[in-house]
Amino acid sequence: MEKLYEFMEKQLEETTSSFIRYKYDSIHWENRMLGLVGPRGVGKTTLFLQHIKNNHSLRDTLYVTADHLYFSTHSLYETAESFNKQGGRFFFIDEVHKYSNWSQELKLMYDSLPDLHVYFTGSSILDIEKGEADLSRRAPKYLMQGLSFREFLAIRHQIDCPIFSLEQILNHEARIPNVKHPLMYFKAYLKDGYYPFGQDFDFDTELNQVITRTIEIDIPQFANMNIGTAKKLKKLMVILAELVPYKPNMTSLGSQILASRNNVEDYLTYMEKAGLLAQLRDGTGGLGELDKVEKVYLDNTNLMYSLGDGQEDAGTVRETFFYNQMRVNHKVTSSPISDFEIQGKTFEVGGKNKGKRQITDAAEGYVVKDDIEFGHGNVIPIWAFGLNY
Repeated sequence: MEKLYEFMEKQLEETTSSFIRYKYDSIHWENRMLGLVGPRGVGKTTLFLQHIKNNHSLRDTLYVTADHLYFSTHSLYETAESFNKQGGRFFFIDEVHKYSNWSQELKLMYDSLPDLHVYFTGSSILDIEKGEADLSRRAPKYLMQGLSFREFLAIRHQIDCPIFSLEQILNHEARIPNVKHPLMYFKAYLKDGYYPFGQDFDFDTELNQVITRTIEIDIPQFANMNIGTAKKLKKLMVILAELVPYKPNMTSLGSQILASRNNVEDYLTYMEKAGLLAQLRDGTGGLGELDKVEKVYLDNTNLMYSLGDGQEDAGTVRETFFYNQMRVNHKVTSSPISDFEIQGKTFEVGGKNKGKRQITDAAEGYVVKDDIEFGHGNVIPIWAFGLNY
């Protein structure tokens, strides 16, 4: 196991704690087992390494990645058992879905090693959910999304800004300390601020690799798809990138990729869970995914700019941003009279010249405007909604 310890120490050396992601404080680290899941590239590995570096002694802690060469000749369980016998208490497993028998072995660890705390991440929420039946009672699962506008300001520009609740935002209390003109930062965030690696020189290439691997590896593995079906997913992604926001017509989409209506619905669900798409539902079903899908968006604005070839529609960018940021802490549904609804509040999203006609009949309506620095009354600047996590 010396190679595993050596690998852990190298990873910890390269980890800084200058900024901790929003999800950290909501995780109950005292649990015997827990999972941190989410789309590829949103920073789950870094969060685990920060926790180890700031809270654990290397004498009783081991961090591994499930695709390490070591596990070609050793199982995860026997590694955990051996580590536990040597006094190990905290076992961190990164990208556990890359290990074929992961859910059964995690269950065995929980049942057989009662004094061992086991924490795992999965780069694809799809594979984690595939094994959830065995682990749901044993391991709470925490979903982490990409950077909020607030986190982008901290990581990229060292601007420390508090979190503001929806009520505070609507009351015009949201402010970025010492920043008089937030729009410059906001426009940059829309293009490359959602992913922690957005400032990399090869960001566009790296993001394209995230998209490709999710479509060609993660989803097909989860759904037992063949190569031909994976190609249909890729074609579907290209089609939707040109159409969003798209009012779903499953029959039309199916004819374009040579798939049945039911298969198209499944494909959209897989792509949504994998962090590529976001489906806006009407809220009538009461149980989330049972609600009727009203619109399909790309998951975040960075994907729009990556796939848009300079042809991004400003209105779609605004709606995508609002939905992407607000869904983290709120159930966001479509509005029968406007764009979005949250807790009985109606939101119409538009540019600085957007009027209030769509929210005239709303019990509590707000106009969310782009290209304004500050709001008044029921007019709220769109950038403020990026400070809610």
